[in-house]
Amino acid sequence: MIPALALCIAGAAWAASTAEQAIRAVLDAQQAAWNRGDIEGFMTGYEASDATTFVGLTVTHGYQQVLENYHHRYPGRANMGQLAFSELEVKPLGSNYAAVIGKWRLARETNAGGDTGGIFTLLLHKTARGWKIILDHTNQTG
Repeated sequence: MIPALALCIAGAAWAASTAEQAIRAVLDAQQAAWNRGDIEGFMTGYEASDATTFVGLTVTHGYQQVLENYHHRYPGRANMGQLAFSELEVKPLGSNYAAVIGKWRLARETNAGGDTGGIFTLLLHKTARGWKIILDHTNQTG
């Protein structure tokens, strides 16, 4: 017979693994949407809430404002380039929250801004619609 503690540990590990897979799927879907030039599709990874926050050079509150900022900063397909996420670390913070740390890279033509990238930290919340980003702190390092 398997001790109850072992079952609890196995259950927690399975839940964390399942959450990590779901969170990675959100980021994969964002990357795919971005790479087809679909900012609205990319934004489905964010919670559609006034409380959603993006921290970059400034702090932006609200899903709609974050969306508008993306449209302003990336006005055309060429400016968007090809996005790649790497070195992702998913860290569960209980059963309904998780943090993600990773790197991002945009490959673009020189006349569209050139290659760039950086690091990011995300806070995600498990909602009825799946895992959603509620806080995004993205740093551009070059």
